[in-house]
Amino acid sequence: MTDTVQRSAATGEPMIRLEGLTKRFPGQAEPAVDALDLEVPRGEIVILVGPSGCGKTTTMRLINRLIEPTSGRIVIDGEDVTKVDPDNLRRRIGYVIQQVGLFPHMTVADNIATVPRLLKWKEERIRARVDELLDLVGLDPSAYRHRYPKQLSGGQRQRAGVARALSADPPVMLMDEPFGAIDPITRERLQNEFLRLQQEIRKTIVFVTHDIDEAIKMGDRIAILRQGSRVAQYDTPEHILSAPADDFVADFIGAGASLKRLNLTRVHDVELAQWPTATSDTARDEILATLQSSDKGAVLILDAQRRPLRWVAARDIQRTDRPLMETGLVAEAVVEAHATLNDALNEMLRSNYGVAIVVDSSGAYQGAVDFGTVSGAVQELRRAARAAARAPVSGGASTGETVR
Repeated sequence: MTDTVQRSAATGEPMIRLEGLTKRFPGQAEPAVDALDLEVPRGEIVILVGPSGCGKTTTMRLINRLIEPTSGRIVIDGEDVTKVDPDNLRRRIGYVIQQVGLFPHMTVADNIATVPRLLKWKEERIRARVDELLDLVGLDPSAYRHRYPKQLSGGQRQRAGVARALSADPPVMLMDEPFGAIDPITRERLQNEFLRLQQEIRKTIVFVTHDIDEAIKMGDRIAILRQGSRVAQYDTPEHILSAPADDFVADFIGAGASLKRLNLTRVHDVELAQWPTATSDTARDEILATLQSSDKGAVLILDAQRRPLRWVAARDIQRTDRPLMETGLVAEAVVEAHATLNDALNEMLRSNYGVAIVVDSSGAYQGAVDFGTVSGAVQELRRAARAAARAPVSGGASTGETVR
């Protein structure tokens, strides 16, 4: 490991720069964080990932000085924040944790308003900001503004926690296992929703996880850490998957790199398959003709707003003893265009027709992802990975050790 600052490929001054950051706890022989140098580009999500106890959460807590560093500097937006009042610093940084941390005795609106009130915003401005953020994270202000945390589901509490972290429009957000305590389906939806949100807000985010698949999906860059927060490799997910810096990184990534690469591609990046469709008021003979003129096994029935309703096969269409909308199968396995191909594959595996239905933000049908789509994307990702592995390492190396 060299003592050269871990450089990103981004140009300009990074939003966060850690210089020789060190934390020693009393009674421990080795430092929890050992002379860490790291740069976090503006507007990007940088993931800290590594084995349990490697110091990733300690590093995050050092950035907003919930823990004081033993030595080193923390520079945010050009300012050495190791010398400023820690309470004022924290008001400038959004913080989201696994347990959400909403105050149970306060309404959702009051939770979100906590920092703006500390900053002495006017109440009218606070109310407008609360409603704006609730709408942004997908919670109807009229329905959720006055609820208490105990009246929310786990996913709703996490959304409210993100809204609170964004309340004073901080340039930096710290997220510590934010989706770790949520069931897998809700977790996937929240991940996708947050990535969509990040396209709008473009915050600089340091995100801690123990899950390499989540790191690959969520991160613009990933720092894989050894014990003591020593950087084993800091690079884009694509480069880490195609060229692990050493055996430690390769072992941490684990098997199945081709499948992990599916987290690097969004549904909107691939050409969608088109299945035969019809509206719910279309005559049965027309629907049957549509099906017979295709090479598919079913027609997707849409409502007047083109939202998916049901799959119907030939035998369903030909049944006259039941209304069409009571035959066939409910159109499940639905993803939005910003979902990853891995998300789409998971939905496909639980679909009766082996297809994930793609919809836009209003729920209108856009196309489908089937196994042909995924297979083609995997082949393209493999070709890109082989090309990247053959390419020479540029002067701005992003790992602390030689890439093999």
